[in-house]
Amino acid sequence: MKTIRIGTRGSQLALWQANEVSRLLLEQGYRPQIIAVKTTGDKRQDVSLADVGGKGLFIKELEEALDQGDVDIAVHSLKDVPSIIPDRFVLAGFLERADPRDAWVHLDLLPITALPAGAVIGTSAPRRRAQLMMRFPQYRIEAIRGNVETRIAKVRAGLYSGIILAAAGLRRLGRESEITSYFSVDEMVPAAGQGIVAIEALAGNDHAIAAAQSITHAPSELAARCERGVLQRFGERLDCYSSVAVHATTEGRVTKISAFFSDYEATRSIYAAKSGADPQAVVASVYDELVARGAEELVCAQR
Repeated sequence: MKTIRIGTRGSQLALWQANEVSRLLLEQGYRPQIIAVKTTGDKRQDVSLADVGGKGLFIKELEEALDQGDVDIAVHSLKDVPSIIPDRFVLAGFLERADPRDAWVHLDLLPITALPAGAVIGTSAPRRRAQLMMRFPQYRIEAIRGNVETRIAKVRAGLYSGIILAAAGLRRLGRESEITSYFSVDEMVPAAGQGIVAIEALAGNDHAIAAAQSITHAPSELAARCERGVLQRFGERLDCYSSVAVHATTEGRVTKISAFFSDYEATRSIYAAKSGADPQAVVASVYDELVARGAEELVCAQR
């Protein structure tokens, strides 16, 4: 039985993900060992991610652990992984996607449409902020950081009327009962990779790559690579300030990709949706449509 050391953040949700990877690897005949690593993104909860270096801070120390040989694989929420990672690393595995939708959480279970004008809604994601501002201009959308429990505690303290969280995270933590309602993927396009657990390894570590591939869910991998493929077309220009969302689905042999772009203040937005039998052709078609409608200018305006 071959040992696989699993690197993970120490949050409750990250440990759930690592334990799920561990369970699946055990079924494949591996001996998994979980190693928790404290990341800069976890340490700096007092400021926005963009102000301290972007969402890559959630994986920086895990990649260092891979580099130093302290772990064999690193487990991430795919939406936390920058669209372009260094060539020495590879995303080698993808677990079956959970619910990709965003969820509305209100302690009194009020629908978001029932709030009074000026109500404060908390979200950490620029793409959620932009889509909320477009749909509900009467509300104040303010940033919120912290794990799920911390964010819900801030609502209990009266700092926010309600918050938007990923449905997958709430379900994995057994907190589905706290969800008031869901946004469909058309009402609020999810972040690229939302609901997917990704496994990262060193590009030359064949043992780790084989282990990750042994538990990969092929349809989820296809969705992940399509969604990230659209973002990757923009190179290094996207960052934590970017109001960008991409979601891919496949039915039969047809892949559909939807994408949303906006400036930070949601004064201008772009939506594109394409489908076809060749996933990479659909990626290219979505990108071309976004560019034709001014996405390049929006990306520049966000920086």
